[in-house]
Amino acid sequence: MKARASHLSLPIVAMAALLGVGALRPAVAQGRQDRQERPDNGWVRPPSVLPPVAHGDPMSNLDTLFEALKIAPNEESAKAIEDRIWAVWMVSDSDTCNLLMARVKAATDAKDYDLALKLLDAVIEIKPDYVEAWNQRATIYYIKNDYAHAIADIGEVLAREPRQFAALSGLGMMLQELGDDKDALKAYRDALKIDPRLPNIPDTVRELSEKVEGRHI
Repeated sequence: MKARASHLSLPIVAMAALLGVGALRPAVAQGRQDRQERPDNGWVRPPSVLPPVAHGDPMSNLDTLFEALKIAPNEESAKAIEDRIWAVWMVSDSDTCNLLMARVKAATDAKDYDLALKLLDAVIEIKPDYVEAWNQRATIYYIKNDYAHAIADIGEVLAREPRQFAALSGLGMMLQELGDDKDALKAYRDALKIDPRLPNIPDTVRELSEKVEGRHI
């Protein structure tokens, strides 16, 4: 499956190329896959239980939900809105994809990440505009320490849904771990513009701001 490089932001393309992934097609896992698989601590994941999504329900309109998320008065209401956003994102409108994604979850829960990747490859082949398949594949690549492919897949996520706060925060995590504090800070800030109540990210932004831009007097 060819990545649509024309839609990727420049830092993502540059970082993927630096790590050994061609801008047009991430074909072979690079660099970090031979290391021990890592936990996805800190990576924002969809909740295990999601509210139902009804067609025509105004609370299933993403524009409305994201506006509400920015002004949520407390953590509880922000979490409820986040859950609704995830519920909309998870809808594939394909019974086959839904079945495959259920198998992806089972494989991931069993830590059979190679199987999860094969299943996600199939979902993306069937429905390349299904954003959550790209997002989950990026997560699996991150767990396997394959940052090159994870960053490339995040580029695909953001090309389709620039408001995907989990992808932006995940990008920030990887760029920070790779030593690119400046672009990591931008990714974190972009995530907070969308979801100001993302856990731990405000503290990280403060620390990185001091490191990258210096302490304000």
